[in-house]
Amino acid sequence: MKYKSVFDIIGPVMVGPSSSHTAGAARIGRMARKLLGSQPDRADITFYGSFAKTYKGHGSDVATVAGILDFDTFDLRLKDSPQIARDLGIEVNISVSDELTGHPNTSRIRLFAGEKQVEVVGVSIGGGKIEVIEINGFAFQLGFDTPTLMVLHEDRFGMIAGVAKVLKEHRINVGLMEVSRHERGSRALMAIETDSVVSPEVLAEISRIPHIFDVSLLSLT
Repeated sequence: MKYKSVFDIIGPVMVGPSSSHTAGAARIGRMARKLLGSQPDRADITFYGSFAKTYKGHGSDVATVAGILDFDTFDLRLKDSPQIARDLGIEVNISVSDELTGHPNTSRIRLFAGEKQVEVVGVSIGGGKIEVIEINGFAFQLGFDTPTLMVLHEDRFGMIAGVAKVLKEHRINVGLMEVSRHERGSRALMAIETDSVVSPEVLAEISRIPHIFDVSLLSLT
């Protein structure tokens, strides 16, 4: 993840105290919420490394819950997020792990809503910026700073070309594409950063491609 301007280093407009431990934590939680697509019934949060050691003092727990509630980093409700979650009937479980990870500011979030669930592993890399490195077991390196098309599909010949054809027909430029799979021939997850918002009509067209299971558009901006 590269910083695009000095403002990325300074950090976002936020409720303190720390851009990496508070704003970054909130954004990881918010991305998990967006991937789930609805208010969860339960949230299981695990902190690693520096997050595990300092989450209470830096408010990483409060910030993560705020993100799960879909609050932005500057939302003044952030500090009251645990009580708001309780009032909404959301069960929140927080644990720490001494497992070594690739980055000290790492959290794993599992959200449940009825039969639906999502698991996200994210790292806070400083200045409020994040990288999502795992989604439901698929390995990635995504910041979600631009509109990102997520396509769950069968791992088979022609899937990337099929999606790219639709984007080309609608003159949508691709900035970055990553594809991750559990194993050859199983399911795969395609992530495509675009230079413009993809319309619902384009999403519907992509979803009609054979062997595609789910299509969504995500962004933290």
